[in-house]
Amino acid sequence: MIRAFTPIVLLTAMIGAASACAPAVKATGSGAPTPAQLAEFWIDPGPQPRDLTTGVADGEPKPAADARYEVVSRDTRGFSITYRVRDERGREWNVKIGPEAQTEVVASRIVWALGFHQVPSFFVERWIAVDHAHGQMIGGGRFRPHDLHLKSRGTWSWQRNPFVGTRPYGGLLVLMMILNSTDLKNENNELYDVVGESREGAHRWYVVKDLGASLGETGRMDPRRGYLEGFERERFITGVKDQHVTFAFRGRHQELLDGIGVADVHWVCERLKKMTDRQWSDAFRAGGYTDEQRTRFVARIRQKIEEGLALR
Repeated sequence: MIRAFTPIVLLTAMIGAASACAPAVKATGSGAPTPAQLAEFWIDPGPQPRDLTTGVADGEPKPAADARYEVVSRDTRGFSITYRVRDERGREWNVKIGPEAQTEVVASRIVWALGFHQVPSFFVERWIAVDHAHGQMIGGGRFRPHDLHLKSRGTWSWQRNPFVGTRPYGGLLVLMMILNSTDLKNENNELYDVVGESREGAHRWYVVKDLGASLGETGRMDPRRGYLEGFERERFITGVKDQHVTFAFRGRHQELLDGIGVADVHWVCERLKKMTDRQWSDAFRAGGYTDEQRTRFVARIRQKIEEGLALR
């Protein structure tokens, strides 16, 4: 008799097969990275809190709300609809609309606050898309300047990179767990050469760029982004054994967490705890969240910070 498989059984089998084929996580290069090499991934931001109002884009032009933007191209592939637009001064922007527009800006600010390289991003509550002389008011969008003064060298791999085993690498993965950043795909990572003089201590940047699938639920099948109730409800750490930490994370590429230890959790939680009330407020306001929403998001993040610091 041929056994019929239910969709649930089939999905479980597919997930199990994918997990079994997950690539091993391994550092590239010979030996530990030098300070100069590590600066390509992370730098100590120093004792002065970074200004998260505009983040890394401090001093750069900002997109205007309620302004007209000529549509150069439109892409409906993927989870979010994206546009390439040109403002009235001729500056071009890449725009993402949908649930990830707000979360990406907030998560990027927090990641940059801790010393990881990021590219500029802004949340614009309303803007006018002009296509063939016809204008349409569109709701919130994540605006990123097209000219980043960076030259892309393609993607870099979470599983294979020079920083595996370093504290910043483990700390960044823990930060992804704290933010419920559920889409740990290599396609979301970009390697850049800095055009001109070095910036933030390096001529090359390893960037986790697309952080929009965060601040909600984790999961493999389109978890809700920016979902406050889900973010408050979902657990953080599920256990510790032999200094190895297990997480409640339900997203893809769970093999990345196999080597995370208590020291990695402490490293990032100690830095997050030093963030000021103003930094938290600025990060969430930059993403267009209300004060009430910000208060609840930050309260849950701080619960996770204390949970991480309590590990022994």
